[in-house]
Amino acid sequence: MSVILEFTVDNEQFLLGRVLSGAPPMQIQLERIVPTGDTVIPFLWATGDDFETFERTVFDHPHVEDFVAIDNVENSTLYRGVWVDNHDNLIQGIGDVDGTILEGRSADGQWEFHLRLLDHDKLSQFYNYCSDHGISIHIVRTFTLTERTESVKQFDLSEEQREALILGLREGYFDTPSRVDLDELADELGISQQALSNRIRRGTQSVLTEALLSSPDTD
Repeated sequence: MSVILEFTVDNEQFLLGRVLSGAPPMQIQLERIVPTGDTVIPFLWATGDDFETFERTVFDHPHVEDFVAIDNVENSTLYRGVWVDNHDNLIQGIGDVDGTILEGRSADGQWEFHLRLLDHDKLSQFYNYCSDHGISIHIVRTFTLTERTESVKQFDLSEEQREALILGLREGYFDTPSRVDLDELADELGISQQALSNRIRRGTQSVLTEALLSSPDTD
């Protein structure tokens, strides 16, 4: 049974993190990929304001052979990078256990990764690989797709509602003060602000109803 692993890792722990750490602040999102022995994350999305400085800084890094913008959507640009040094222990470790990078993005001096692994044995192999190579990762959570489905059913959430609530939590929408607004979240999901608002409101209502009104102690 496949396992989803969510973890964070500091920039300095892998090549791409080091390459991008000196660039102007941008939101970086990796394209979904299955790493292989000769591939180190060739495609990434960047969102921000100073693309000219970002491109120049990344291109001038000694580990970058080429860095080319190949597509643009609104305020985000898709880049293809060619690295001088393809040896990256973290990405190599993901490839060695046949992992799939479902999501990878930069956040406050570190990266957040979501991996799909074939089973718990592969999860253990990856963790051991990181330990053996001195790669310090912080595991946020692990779960199977069955467990996720059960959690969705428990709170009577649709997948879209669950996705909206999790994104809001991760990006700080529910913080006080809020670190992101509905427009920004809606752009990330590619939907309208009204559609996102409906998903969050209905999802929150479902969770609160299950948590507060479905207890045996409820009068």
